[in-house]
Amino acid sequence: MTTNQPIRPRRNRTTAAVRGLVRETELQVRHLIYPYFILPGENRSEPIPSMPGIARMTTDLMLADMAQCMEMGLCSFILFPVVPEEWKDATASYSFQEGNFYVEAIAAAKKQFPGCCIVTDVALDPYSSDGHDGLVREGQILNDETLPILGKMALLQAQAGADLIGPSDMMDGRVGYIRAVLDEAGFTNTGIMSYTAKYASGFYGPFRDALESAPKFGDKKTYQMDPANRLEALREAELDEAEGADFLMVKPALSYLDVIRTLKDQTALPIAAYNVSGEYAMVKAAAEKGWLDHNRIVDEILLSIHRAGAEVVISYHAKDWAIRHN
Repeated sequence: MTTNQPIRPRRNRTTAAVRGLVRETELQVRHLIYPYFILPGENRSEPIPSMPGIARMTTDLMLADMAQCMEMGLCSFILFPVVPEEWKDATASYSFQEGNFYVEAIAAAKKQFPGCCIVTDVALDPYSSDGHDGLVREGQILNDETLPILGKMALLQAQAGADLIGPSDMMDGRVGYIRAVLDEAGFTNTGIMSYTAKYASGFYGPFRDALESAPKFGDKKTYQMDPANRLEALREAELDEAEGADFLMVKPALSYLDVIRTLKDQTALPIAAYNVSGEYAMVKAAAEKGWLDHNRIVDEILLSIHRAGAEVVISYHAKDWAIRHN
């Protein structure tokens, strides 16, 4: 008998049943988080042109949509406020105003669906007349002066019932500051999903259209990360973990799969990744042109993010994926 027979990996691909036996990565609906853009008022829905299939909506319509998601096992949601321009100011004061429509939406979701997981957004840009994630003075983004506002926002959201606070601002030290505020107020069980490696990306355009929150001047490169840097994400991760983060997030996802894997290999904390608006819009546009098989591409994208190491995938595709895989 000869010993130089060819090695045939294809044997493990011969049938669907065999392929299923050796499949390494399985994406489940429990891994997904679905975003909502929340409007003040009632019974209003506004389609977002750059994000086909996604709309801004009032809390009552969000709750009706959530009910459909919950029936399919899609139980985790991240909420973003669409704040009218006249309610914005230089200090983002509406963000920590008692009873603002955003915290009311959080409370309503937790009241109607106690078993859901609500992730929030903590940053100044939706509420700021400057459109930046931190306080602005003479064209500079102020780090330490921003932290107390973030703390007030986080506490108000925790009081409304949020499960995970999501600091997306990229100010230094904000995870530790928020953790201290929450713990001092007795919210020791409220988690923090930190935007650990949030890059200064060109993929955020449709999101900023949705919230009407683009910066009024300059860009966000002094606080969001340089897309050229991978190892810098390790430094951010070490700091966030030491300050008390419960999840570490990479945003965007598709152009940063290497960063997801880098963090996954270096921490025991769960990794989240945000499949952002521009990534979503590209798929939709190409599918509308007939250039791609929409469902196949969506499945491949979400699987690739999960395979790279993200236990949690935030995606505008989540509801559609759940419908097709229910």
